Amino acid sequence: MMNFRKAGILAGLALGVSVLALNAYASEATIPPVPAEFPAEGKIKYVARDSILEFKALPEYHEPDWVTKNFVAAGKLPPVKDRLPKEPLVFKTGNMPDGVGVYGDTMRHVIGGRPEGWNYGAGQTQGWGGIDIGLSECLTRTAPLFQVEAKDTEPLPNLAKSWDWSPDGHKLTMHLIEGAKWSDGAPFNADDIMFYWDDEVIDPNVSPLGGGASPEAFGAGTTLKKIDDYTVEWTFKEAFPKQYLYTMSYPNFCPGPSHILKPQHPKYSKNTYDQFKNAFPPEFMNMPVMGAWVPVEYRSDDIIVMRRNPYYWKVDEKGNQLPYLNELHYKLSTWADRDVQAVAGSADISNLEQPENFVASLKRAAEKTAPARLAFGPRLIGYNLRMNFSANGWGNPDERGQAIRELNRNEDFRKAVTMALDRKAIGDSLVKGPFTAIYPGGLSSGTSFYDRNSTVYYPFDLAGAKAELAKAGLKDTDGNGIVNFPAGTLGGKDVEIVMLITNQYTTDKSLAEGVVAQMEKLGLKIVINGLDGTKRDDAHYSGRFDWLIQRNTTELSSVVQNTEQLAPVGPRTSWNHRAGKDDKLDLMPFETELVDVVNKFTTSQSNDERVNLMKQYQKISTEHVNTVGLTEYPGALIINKRFSNVPQGTPIFMFNWAEDSVIRERLWVAADKQGKYELFPEQLPGKPGDKGPIN
Repeated sequence: MMNFRKAGILAGLALGVSVLALNAYASEATIPPVPAEFPAEGKIKYVARDSILEFKALPEYHEPDWVTKNFVAAGKLPPVKDRLPKEPLVFKTGNMPDGVGVYGDTMRHVIGGRPEGWNYGAGQTQGWGGIDIGLSECLTRTAPLFQVEAKDTEPLPNLAKSWDWSPDGHKLTMHLIEGAKWSDGAPFNADDIMFYWDDEVIDPNVSPLGGGASPEAFGAGTTLKKIDDYTVEWTFKEAFPKQYLYTMSYPNFCPGPSHILKPQHPKYSKNTYDQFKNAFPPEFMNMPVMGAWVPVEYRSDDIIVMRRNPYYWKVDEKGNQLPYLNELHYKLSTWADRDVQAVAGSADISNLEQPENFVASLKRAAEKTAPARLAFGPRLIGYNLRMNFSANGWGNPDERGQAIRELNRNEDFRKAVTMALDRKAIGDSLVKGPFTAIYPGGLSSGTSFYDRNSTVYYPFDLAGAKAELAKAGLKDTDGNGIVNFPAGTLGGKDVEIVMLITNQYTTDKSLAEGVVAQMEKLGLKIVINGLDGTKRDDAHYSGRFDWLIQRNTTELSSVVQNTEQLAPVGPRTSWNHRAGKDDKLDLMPFETELVDVVNKFTTSQSNDERVNLMKQYQKISTEHVNTVGLTEYPGALIINKRFSNVPQGTPIFMFNWAEDSVIRERLWVAADKQGKYELFPEQLPGKPGDKGPIN
């Protein structure tokens, strides 16, 4: 097979240069144009990090009257003070936009996903759309940090109420909430943390759903051990790697109930790993959670219902046990329908992320009688085309697949692809107006670490792109408009590339169709492999793809969250370059540079240095076309006007999605605005595995 790998990389571009002319390129490289002003963008109100929450005991605690009457007085539940930890997490009133709330009502969601089951730690999706965020609690929390200025940013405590660094910075002692309980009343303690680490993160046969919950995501050689029931100790090879505090938040360190999971794990039973993963199907109700709501009803292809967790360990400053909302609904429909129903008022919340719906949604929200308010945030929704860079056997490619990977690793080929994309046309095909912006790839322009002058952009130039393709050794030898492999590779067949996408989003499919059409003009035949949900994820994470279109993930929008996914710093951290069966990576020279930058970033204690490191990252990544950016645009939070305590300027996606950012356990509805939407009023979750809630 012909080796398409480029022998070297071109000289680096100087930071801060606004226009870059490189004779080696077919056309000039420059910086991306300044995007159009977007007046509908909401403004964030910044607060001090320590103004959001604290852990402390209060003189008294309260709960909904019906819980006391129907359950405590009847001897079915202990008093609320005995169900709370020694020092519950207290949300401070000063940070609540509308103050302390009242109990009652339902938040109605619509989602396009479908649940596999409730074994999040073994890789099962609950259907997305905020379900897993409602069920799961993690060691730290980051989503509310969109309110905190960069200089004050550090993850918030959560299951870990505090932590201490050793003098040399290599050990981190975490103190867990003491006396908290799972939703079935079982104690939460360090055993749950250790089961998640030892038997899910570390076990190579288990892949937690988070995607970033791999051993190397917490640092090569990192260990974790139990000190006592409420203390665990991390040991890191680096000194003061505070970066990993972000990795310990959603979605990467959210332990499940070990008292339920452990008996099903192959290490402690005769089960296979598949049996362990599927031990808790969606029909298994009342799965114990640390989150504010528990799944109590599942109707296939219809609805998931979650009821309040009577053992939830968070309160407001008046001692009211949270959440205020009694019930959550997840109507199983489509992602496009989620926007439609939220705007219409038949659902209560949506992350408006599909630009095809922007104009109609804005018009409806502007009407005086509109039931929902709509607020756009910064341009944090982006899409990248990622090429499979693993020439080492990841995913067991056939001869054609291996040849495509060799092409992907050729810089001339990557430059040809990025130069052949008319990004303005791609954006306009999704929505007209000042929404979309030209996005070359790399960091999102909405993050505080973004630097336009460090971003290398190859403008649309089809003739130049074809010249780059010829430099990569590809010519149309049979005259059918598609370039051919050299005669010694696959018998000189047409270059055919299979592009993986998700079928669940209209935006993804529209972008894919645009890429196919524009690549055909370049001379590349692209075949779309559209898969649903878990099948798409399985193909991606197992390396069975040539190219894939992926909506940007948190590391590109926040940088400090899941930073290890910015480069292949370990065998399984990168989205598109992972180790083969020998557990080794075959890094290209520019990737080695990226790895070095990311490793320095994760251990740096200087904010100024971290800013400069991300400028270096952006230059290297965009110059060498690490990803091929397609477009980026703002998202909007759609939420029914009856809800109170929605933070100003909430982005739908930054550290995490808006369902976490709005802090749903603090949302409330005034008594005179509450609707009669509860399907199981005055009922609580039953025993794990039992059908439905109890009254």
